[in-house]
Amino acid sequence: MTTTAAAMAAQPLLAQVPAVRPSPPLRAPVVARPLPPAIPAPSPSGAAAAQPGAPVPGNPDYTPEIVQTPGSVPVPPPLPPAIWDVASAEQLLAYIRQIGVEGLNPADYDPDGLSAALQSGDPARMSQVATEHFNRVSSDLAFGHVKRSQRIDWFVVDKDLDSARQDSLLRSALATHQITEALNSLLPTHPQYAALKAALAKSSPTQASKINHIRLNMDRWRWLPRELGDKYIIVNVPGFHATLVENGVNRWKQRAIAGKLSTPTPQLNATAVGVILNPWWEVPKSIEKEAAGKKGFVPVKGEDGKIQRWRQPPGPTNALGQIKFVMPNSKAIYLHDTNARSRFNDSTRALSHGCVRTQHILGLATELLGDDEGEWTPDKIEATLASKKTVQANFVKPLPVYIVYFSAAALLDGSIVDYKDLYGRDPKAMVALNMKDGGASLVPPKPKQEVASK
Repeated sequence: MTTTAAAMAAQPLLAQVPAVRPSPPLRAPVVARPLPPAIPAPSPSGAAAAQPGAPVPGNPDYTPEIVQTPGSVPVPPPLPPAIWDVASAEQLLAYIRQIGVEGLNPADYDPDGLSAALQSGDPARMSQVATEHFNRVSSDLAFGHVKRSQRIDWFVVDKDLDSARQDSLLRSALATHQITEALNSLLPTHPQYAALKAALAKSSPTQASKINHIRLNMDRWRWLPRELGDKYIIVNVPGFHATLVENGVNRWKQRAIAGKLSTPTPQLNATAVGVILNPWWEVPKSIEKEAAGKKGFVPVKGEDGKIQRWRQPPGPTNALGQIKFVMPNSKAIYLHDTNARSRFNDSTRALSHGCVRTQHILGLATELLGDDEGEWTPDKIEATLASKKTVQANFVKPLPVYIVYFSAAALLDGSIVDYKDLYGRDPKAMVALNMKDGGASLVPPKPKQEVASK
């Protein structure tokens, strides 16, 4: 156990910032529309590497990742460098020295360098060094210390901070002399982060393994958006549970089945707009050979007559059961029912091809379809299922879904629940967490292209 780790465990807690509930939106219409069973949809643009639910032409569960490209709007000239006063720089230095309470290592943020700049008596040097330190700390509080390259199968979009907001946050903090408050405003608001933080503070300095495990999972909360939403679904793969959270309270929680070791479930976020009743199953490209030409599977051909993909029609043998969630994403991963519900009784439920089989998912869909004065009553849902027709039923208000990977959770008494590191993702992330640069230097540089001489 290092002196640094011991110091991190012994620090006091910081206040948790509560989430604010937004006003409810206007009621939107509920849409029910039959889906054509065999006509392929237009092929999505772009392609992705082979994943558990890898896209195939016309797969309705797939949507390409949107790559932001610079627009044609003129970029305003940069503002002059921020000017720091001594009191604000001392606030920043004090924050860095106690950042162990957040599971981060103070030495990673060079407190000695900032202290030397403070003592130099050079306002320009102090301002430059303090701004660099503020940017480094604020970035890690907003996005996590472990760099994205060291997160296995991580595809969650987090827009908590960009360079413009970071600069605005800094200048506002300097104007009001509230550096500490500005940095705290970037911390995760989820109660589980606060619980892990409390457990870290209660941990004995001799419990190095426990402390590191808590620190890693605190950092994983920073990988997510700070505000997850007023109402959302979160699936923790190692815990094998899917939970509906509303106003910070678990409203619904059931068992889940995640991807097996050969087809691991990736971590991502998507927006669920509704459900498909009596769904067709679009067979993933990665397991197409298991379905091609077999009884009960239907080929979908392109204009050239060639088979593009295979589908399984609704029915008692359909792998998706009676219902699946509509939540298009770049990995074609979604929540769904199953025709093998007995597998929810297994203790280790890593059995799927990557998607998340969810116990009693019809009950979850029924609740969500009825929210906000939705017109989809339980009777209407049952009647549609009995009709055997494939129908999409939309939620009045779409909600976010987060599929995440936490190998530890904290209880209110400070004790830790450990989950098996199912896919072996902890070691790589832990190495990066303990590096000053968060693992950025572990990415090999791109080879330089040699220019052929004439």
